[in-house]
Amino acid sequence: MSEDLLHIGPYTFRSRLFVGTGKYKDVDETRRALEASGAEVITVALRRVDLNARGGDSLMGMLLANRGRWTLLANTAGCYTADDAIRVCRLARELDLGPAGQPPIVKLEVIGDAKTLYPDNEQTLEAAKVLVKEGFVVLPYCIDDPIVCRKLEELGCAAVMPLAAPIGSGLGIRNEHNLAIIREHAKVPVIVDAGVGTASDAAIAMELGCDGVLMNTAIAQAKDPILMAEAMREGLGAGRKAFLAGRMPKRRYANASSPTALQIE
Repeated sequence: MSEDLLHIGPYTFRSRLFVGTGKYKDVDETRRALEASGAEVITVALRRVDLNARGGDSLMGMLLANRGRWTLLANTAGCYTADDAIRVCRLARELDLGPAGQPPIVKLEVIGDAKTLYPDNEQTLEAAKVLVKEGFVVLPYCIDDPIVCRKLEELGCAAVMPLAAPIGSGLGIRNEHNLAIIREHAKVPVIVDAGVGTASDAAIAMELGCDGVLMNTAIAQAKDPILMAEAMREGLGAGRKAFLAGRMPKRRYANASSPTALQIE
């Protein structure tokens, strides 16, 4: 497991857990949850944070003070058109949030409906095409549709991020079958994004062979966010180990685990 690394474009990570920074009660709780999660990639919704606040008690100040520990993944949350999402990604590039010498890495999110927060496939594909050409390492949030994921990969996205369920719903994985098909055919990492509610959801995603999980609300809105962050870290790790170990085949009938007859020499 020490060499079980996650490669996304030119980036390499040991942790397969990606964590967001919204909905915590304060900056200190955010920091403690991020640390407890063991995550190396931290998402930041640029349209929903004060980019000018850089003091130690501000979110951006805390994140920038720890940029040697975490890779900051700029997020286009709140964007409803390709043009808007592209503009936010260019802002992220100007802010220079990523590691020195590496191309900017962004989470592309273009919403098509304000109630469900489902992505707009057409606008997401349009934005991805432009951003890839501009040299961004693009991680697009998308519906759990194998065809959309294939098209995003063909455009040059460094990973695909199909949802498990609607953003912030906590419903867990609604369609294991689609995620399994996506993972079977994808040649880039598959990061399950949105809808995870508890550690068993993260474990299931990893047991399906997915390469990572991104979450925010499941940790931030838990009664004890720090403890939940630890649980997510352990659940994801257990699911990954189970996938690598290879589960036993499912059988219709019982199969005794002990010999039916004693072998006497």
